[in-house]
Amino acid sequence: MSEENPPTLTPPVPGWPEESAQRLEKAKALRDLGANPYPTRFERSHSFGQIIAALGSKGAAELEAAPQDVRIAGRVALKRPMGKASFATLSDGENRLQVYVRKDDVGDEAYRILDLVDLGDFIGVSGRVMRTRAGELSVQARELVFLSKALLPPPEKWHGLADPEIRYRQRYLDLVANPEVRRTFVARSAMVAEIRGFLDERGYVEVETPMMQPIPGGALARPFVTHHNALDIDLYLRIAPELYLKRLVVGGLERVYEINRNFRNEGISSMHNPEFTMLEFYTAYFDCRDVMAITEELIVAAARRVKGGGSVPFKGHPVSFERPFKRITMAAAVAEVAAKQGWDIDEKGLSDPATLDQWLTARPEPSRLSQDDRDAFVLSLAPIQHLSYAHRLAQLFETHVERRSEPQSTRVWHPTFVVDYPVEISPLAKAHPDRPGVADRFELFIGGMEVANGFSELNDPLEQRQRFLDQSRQRERGDAEAHLMDDDYVRALGHGLPPTGGCGVGIDRLAMVLTDSPSIRDVILFPHMRPETGR
Repeated sequence: MSEENPPTLTPPVPGWPEESAQRLEKAKALRDLGANPYPTRFERSHSFGQIIAALGSKGAAELEAAPQDVRIAGRVALKRPMGKASFATLSDGENRLQVYVRKDDVGDEAYRILDLVDLGDFIGVSGRVMRTRAGELSVQARELVFLSKALLPPPEKWHGLADPEIRYRQRYLDLVANPEVRRTFVARSAMVAEIRGFLDERGYVEVETPMMQPIPGGALARPFVTHHNALDIDLYLRIAPELYLKRLVVGGLERVYEINRNFRNEGISSMHNPEFTMLEFYTAYFDCRDVMAITEELIVAAARRVKGGGSVPFKGHPVSFERPFKRITMAAAVAEVAAKQGWDIDEKGLSDPATLDQWLTARPEPSRLSQDDRDAFVLSLAPIQHLSYAHRLAQLFETHVERRSEPQSTRVWHPTFVVDYPVEISPLAKAHPDRPGVADRFELFIGGMEVANGFSELNDPLEQRQRFLDQSRQRERGDAEAHLMDDDYVRALGHGLPPTGGCGVGIDRLAMVLTDSPSIRDVILFPHMRPETGR
């Protein structure tokens, strides 16, 4: 075949770009030179961060007077060939460092290898730390080793990948292109380590409970279902580990926790992912107030580890982690919105089922809203007319307090404990000792999001059984999230659960606040996405 008609290169994998074929040809050329494009190992002496920390402040003369030999490796982020000398910028994921390669220093064969290097490839370099004439800290190469050929080119916007679809689907590219993403996940890891150390130091035992359960329990949520062939039974991916952890307290593990993966077959949003991470911990002889105190201490410790404490930015506004956290009743939180919008009802009225029913029946129109907003408000009340008092109050709170996530419109922007939830929507919580119909329960809100849920655990087996029966009737009426009867859990309670306080903390949502991430997908390495079109 003549030179005028060179062979057409074919990408090695369907759907890969034509450049992949060219890169594959370079991999073949490397092999022809005796260089393995995918060797087994390379021994490094320093990370880039160690070199920068130790030598970054030294000038050219100091580096020349006390030469430092290093062996480094990284991904090629930039390459500038200049005849018999070339510059390449390498990244080790956390830092970048320039490499200066002269043909006279590394020899003809190694310099030829550099010609076959593409952006995204990995190379290893042995050499001396120096400064260029422009003053940039660099490694002057004596030896160059090829470590891995990238057959796919980096995205066009290599320096700052912005497309969220690519970022979430191909997190590996996101980590390569956006250093702040790496910092987010390192911060999340530090937060989890702090939480684990906090509980370990206080005598809590970390355990593991089943992820596949015969009865989905511990929360009100739709489960994922699967089938076990050998046992010929349906199993459910856990929606919470709560009932298993409390079984362990029955068995004598007085302080127990699990950092667990939960699965809920529900919607996806900026605050919801079908699988997510929770911390749940249970303490014998604690009540709701004890749990609030230790939860506050734990959250502050995590914030201090990640951000140094005080206030942190979230969605353009500060979130203060100063103690003590605010406390407000569910009815009072709704009443504050009512006062701002001109609703003709106060906290006392919202706390009384008969008064709330009369108010809803009258189809109120808030006086301080525009006519369009008034109409929208009246329409928002219609779906809750048929609900029980507990579900009406919960819906008003969710719609008019929780969903108002901006700091200027909500009392739950800074860390706030919301208390006095109705018992009816708290099937696993003990009733408040002094308020009939009210659960001894709290939810912690930060940045307008529910981050934690805790309560005094219901330990009366007969009352718990009745609560399950009530939930079963709600399921029969169409509530797919109502709790199923769990006879074995009731049996466990029958053997005696001491007074116990428990709490669940949303690791992902807490990480969102502490890393100033607007979406839960920004703090989950591989969030769930719709299938890619055309594949």
